[in-house]
Amino acid sequence: MNDLRVKLITYGCQMNEYDTHLVASELASIGAGFVDTVEEANFVLVNTCAVRGKPVEKVKSLLGQLRKEKERRKEPFLIGMMGCLASLEEGQAIARRFGVDVLLGAGAIHKIAEALAQTGAFWDVGFYREIDEVVPPPPRGTLSAFVTLIRGCDHRCTYCVVPRTRGPEVSRHPDLILREVEQLLDAGIVEVTLLGQNVNSYGKDDPAYPDFADLIRQVAALGVRRLRFVTSHPMNFSDRIIEAIAETPAVGQYVHLPVQAGSDRVLRRMAREYRRAYYLERVARLREALPELVLSTDIIVGFPGETEEDFQQTLELYDEVGFDAAYMFIYSARPGTPSYERFEDLPREVKVERLQRLIEKQKDWSLRRNQAWVGREVEVLVRGPAKEAHWVEGHDQSNHPVLLPAEEAPVAGLYRATIEQATPHLLFGKVRERLLAAPEPLEAAS
Repeated sequence: MNDLRVKLITYGCQMNEYDTHLVASELASIGAGFVDTVEEANFVLVNTCAVRGKPVEKVKSLLGQLRKEKERRKEPFLIGMMGCLASLEEGQAIARRFGVDVLLGAGAIHKIAEALAQTGAFWDVGFYREIDEVVPPPPRGTLSAFVTLIRGCDHRCTYCVVPRTRGPEVSRHPDLILREVEQLLDAGIVEVTLLGQNVNSYGKDDPAYPDFADLIRQVAALGVRRLRFVTSHPMNFSDRIIEAIAETPAVGQYVHLPVQAGSDRVLRRMAREYRRAYYLERVARLREALPELVLSTDIIVGFPGETEEDFQQTLELYDEVGFDAAYMFIYSARPGTPSYERFEDLPREVKVERLQRLIEKQKDWSLRRNQAWVGREVEVLVRGPAKEAHWVEGHDQSNHPVLLPAEEAPVAGLYRATIEQATPHLLFGKVRERLLAAPEPLEAAS
């Protein structure tokens, strides 16, 4: 298609954001232009998530709107779908229903140029090693960026579709990773987030590669000012990784460590491999090595078979750990997962009621943890305007969301600020000094 005008729409995790950037760079290399609205585009590409039911419903609704737009157009109009949902039979059935022209599974997104060179529909849901060799150019107009270390997952949690959507664990060559980080630093990036479904497993599939602990040190040695990583699995969070964090100032003392449930019986049904005591031992080891640890987690509420006693154990675990923050979800039965096929779902009203109790627990702990930061000085990476009028939003090195007065931080960048107020979800600060301004023009916040 000549005069290709592309609108990219992304749902899901940071891995999807990185993949969208990768595809955007491939599209730019063939001369595509990018537009802000569907009305301006002649190719709309949707990067999809399949972890829970809600993003799937969003995709279906969007594809319905795009099909109507396609029927209305007199000129050619292509609909594309990529990512995790595209890798599943469920997603492919949705794509057929809504007339998707280009469908690329999560392991085939690098084939976007090949897909657009075809005269007819192009579908590919394979997993290719070539995707790991692509080094996208640095994003423009931002101080933070993502770098993928490893794709796929070898764990088999009964609720999770990721092993089917992204395949087995495959680590990228360390030379490619380091080269990509160097390019980001040359472009002015000050914060790099290392990505993977399970970053701790990096290098396990190739004995010639460094392990994740050594890779942290190698990336930091390049001069990264702020270094983060997601997501971790407790079974692979070794003492070596904890030591690498403690010895690498760029990483800070923030860790996201999903627990999912506080009941051993539920963890067993989830096939999470560890038990409550093991998770608590990892937390104790982290706090021993990182005295100012800021710890967040993921929790699934209402997993099939979860009793009130099981849920009480999750609440008790929350109190025992005292998480700074938590991402909490009602269990969502996903077709093709073992829990969907083998277990009977709980009534929705039971799940909703338990989630509300957990949210109250989270608010209480998050407020306590956040109030401890009042009066402290932090470095805030400001992304842009906040939802709240007259404020800008960003995050400190411990991943606290921080709001600063817009008149004190008129441009995105890195600021030194003193925290003056805390809520369960936000810190509010006063700017002391601007350390670094982001280049213009600004992209959407990462």
